Amino acid sequence: MTLEEGRRVRLAENLGIGEAVAGEPGAVVGFLSLGAGIEGTVERVDGELPESHEVLEYQRLTALFEDYGHTMPAASRERLEAEIAALEPEWAAFRERGKRVTVRVRWDNGFVLDGAHQDVLTAL
Repeated sequence: MTLEEGRRVRLAENLGIGEAVAGEPGAVVGFLSLGAGIEGTVERVDGELPESHEVLEYQRLTALFEDYGHTMPAASRERLEAEIAALEPEWAAFRERGKRVTVRVRWDNGFVLDGAHQDVLTAL
């Protein structure tokens, strides 16, 4: 789904926001939640989420292996291969997710949700 400013969206799942505090400092009196199904309008698209440290490290190590692996001593090459293999689950999860963006949404009830992942929204 391509999100753009002005597009109407619906929250696809319940979203817990945080604790409500009143009275004494730190006195929790409730929990704020947005229910699935509320609708709103995208105000801003912030762009792609940055890759995690593990994904960046996987990319760096595989580039190193592809460029210089054939010149490395066997022990160093094996250690590099083991490091790459340890990071492969994170890389696979990143590739499966695809590109993810964050948006600012103004819900019809007046709440504003900033930094929302596109995964929790459906287009109308």
